[in-house]
Amino acid sequence: MTIFTNPVLHMIPQHHVEGALAVIENNGLVLCPTDTLWSIACDATDPVAVLRLLRLKPNAHANSFEILVDSIEMLKQYVEHLHPRVETLLSYHIRPLTVVFDKARNLPEKIQNPDGSIAVRIAQDEFCRDLIGTLKHPLVSTYAHLESAPMPTHFGAVSSAVLEAVDYVVRYRQNDKSHGQPSVMVRLLEEEEEMEFLRE
Repeated sequence: MTIFTNPVLHMIPQHHVEGALAVIENNGLVLCPTDTLWSIACDATDPVAVLRLLRLKPNAHANSFEILVDSIEMLKQYVEHLHPRVETLLSYHIRPLTVVFDKARNLPEKIQNPDGSIAVRIAQDEFCRDLIGTLKHPLVSTYAHLESAPMPTHFGAVSSAVLEAVDYVVRYRQNDKSHGQPSVMVRLLEEEEEMEFLRE
């Protein structure tokens, strides 16, 4: 059983979700808090929005883009194979965990890595889960910094260039002074019996 279930929407002020949802449903890019850092996100299944996101960060390296889902059930729709060990890791890992899967499905090729793999995380942040659950599609996200700008560990660290580049800025958690950090990133090797840490 997974511990990541969608909370009732009233836990997050509904206007935060509705504002972001309206933009995302119209090929838009949103700046939003996640369970790691502030990120730029769009509908991962929308080719137009995905292209806009890629153009915003054309020099990003592999695994700079992560797919955010709200549950194990949604994850299974977008990866070819989910090993039981991975399901256990995602369900019980305390710190946000991103897993690189060898092969994706039902997603634009442009957001897959050159080798066909894709990085996916089950969002722990309540706002993200509510937004994804209402959209009924995963989000593709990338950290909200351009070029050599510092990582956006809180809203105040997001540059004006990013604020001007997106279509909507989520107001939720803007006053949160806690500093986030990137997720742990792993990839399973050798028939999924060993685990390689790509980011700790």
